[in-house]
Order: sequence, then C-alpha cells, then structure tokens
Amino acid sequence: MSALSLKGPAWVTVRQYRRTLWLALALALFALAVVAGLRIYTAQEPLPMRDGTWIPGADNHGYPKLRAIMEYVSVVTMVLPGVVAAFVAGPMVAREYESGTYQLSLTQSVSPADWLRSKVTVATGFALLAMLTVMGLFWFGRLGVREGWDYHWGQAGTYTATGVTALAQVLAAVAVGALVGQLVRRTLPAMAAAGLVMGVVTLAFNAYRWSILPLERATGSLGADGPFTPSGDHLYMDSGVLTSSGTPFDQAICWNQINAIPGIDGDPERWEKAQEQCYAEHGVTTQYLDYHPASHFWPTQLIETGIVLALAALAAFAAFRVLRARHP
Repeated sequence: MSALSLKGPAWVTVRQYRRTLWLALALALFALAVVAGLRIYTAQEPLPMRDGTWIPGADNHGYPKLRAIMEYVSVVTMVLPGVVAAFVAGPMVAREYESGTYQLSLTQSVSPADWLRSKVTVATGFALLAMLTVMGLFWFGRLGVREGWDYHWGQAGTYTATGVTALAQVLAAVAVGALVGQLVRRTLPAMAAAGLVMGVVTLAFNAYRWSILPLERATGSLGADGPFTPSGDHLYMDSGVLTSSGTPFDQAICWNQINAIPGIDGDPERWEKAQEQCYAEHGVTTQYLDYHPASHFWPTQLIETGIVLALAALAAFAAFRVLRARHP
C-alpha cells in the first residue's frame, strides 16, 4: 500500500488498516481464481438444452458448483454494505474514541474535521472498489451460467449485483458508520448498531422496491387455455380475477363454496363446472396478472439509488455536525 500517493491523515488511515486491505485483496483474488477455474472446468463439458432450458450434463460437476458460487456472490453484494458500515463504525471510528487514540491525531496539527474526513475518504474509496470487484466477479461468473429463475433481473441478488444501487449503498454504509461510531463510541456496540441499520435499509428496499413504480396489468378471458401470462420479459407480482365492473374478486369465496360440496375433490370436471357457476353468480368475467416489465429495471434502479444517496448525504451531514458539536 506504500505505493499509494497519500499524505497526512489519509496515509495514516491506510497504514492502520493495511492488513485488512491486503486480506480483502487476497480474498478477491482467491474468489476470482475459483470462478475462473470452474468456468474452465465447466467449458470442458457441453450443456444440452432441454425444453428451452440449459441443463448440465451428467458428468458436468463444475456447473452446479459455479451456479452455487454465483448465488453466494450475489448475496455478498447485499451483505457488503452492512459489513462496511460495521467496520467504519467500529474499528475506524468508535475504537479511536474508546482507546483515546483520536486525541493523539488532534495534537498533530490535524483538525477534527480533517481526522474524520480522512477516514471517510479512505473508507469510501476502498468500499467502492470492493463493491465493484464483487459486481465484476458476478458478471464474470454469470457469463458461464445460463439464465434461470434464480438469475432473473427481478431477484434481489441479481438486481443488486447488476445495477448501480449497490454503489450508493456502500456510500450510505460509510456515512452511517461514521455517524454511529461517533454516537456510540464503543467498538462492538457500534459495529452491531451500524450493521443493523444497513441491514434494515437493505431489507426495506428488498421488500418495497417494486412498489416504487406502478404495476402494469394484463387481462384475458376466463376461458383462455393454459396459464395466462403477458408477452415479453417481466416480473410477476400478482394475479387473480375481476368482475364485470373491474373489481378484483376473492377467489377463496368460490373455493370454500366448492370444497363444501361432498365428493368433488376427486372429480376435476365437476370442480371446473362448479367454479364456472360460482364465477357466473358473482359476475366474474376476466382474469388478470399484475407485473413489472423489464423496462422498469433501470428506472427503479435510478430512483432507489437517488433515495439511498439522499440517506447517505443526510448521514454524512449528521456525522460532521456531531463532530463539530463535540469538538468545536
């Protein structure tokens, strides 16, 4: 790390955590070697296609391992912001207060703002580099993995690893870590609190990101053969039936009514006729499916990124305000 042209507090910060940085580099190189090795191994065995889906051959033991590792890599993109927040809050900020070593820095003609700014700057640079490395590893490994439901763009891991929101999340993680570290000032509690905050943020977006943009709805007649799906790549959200007035109808009403008929469970034809009769009685005329088309991916990414960056800016502002209040 001595090759880095850093000066002053930033250089000191890098020197303090050089072992951690070397360890992170070693892990990245090891992961890259494993993925590259599995891609080479997998390429030795052809992948037959069955029903439009790529299926690994019986002797291709590398392909399932490669898919499994890619799933783990996608999980890392979601977990990494919490790890970054915990590291910044604990070892980088709170431990300095807990041990009193921050006072030594302040006696070396370094202002409190410069002290915190150096830590935030170094943490931001390496956090972005780490996230870009993980995203690049996912992209590289995914080239050797055929598309499937678990790699759909709407899945949380794939969504995070293939967009720009992950970069905003690590920026927010650094800011949250700097703020929590100053507020708690004890290493382990600060790590737990910062990791928890970013965990809540990640879970909240995973749960509600597809509520940002309005759903699109496809409709069809009740008599349509086979499963009713819209054309084009899409993310399924909900489905059901509508009455003639366009109001969603609770299908459980008909299901409960039909299940009360003796001996109908083993007679599919009677079940279907009973369901049609029930739908007719309640004025049900149409089936529907709510979904997000593939075109919603990047608008959702950009809106979510903007929200996360706003949270990052707010946390960073609060961190420096707390610093000024305690070290005027």
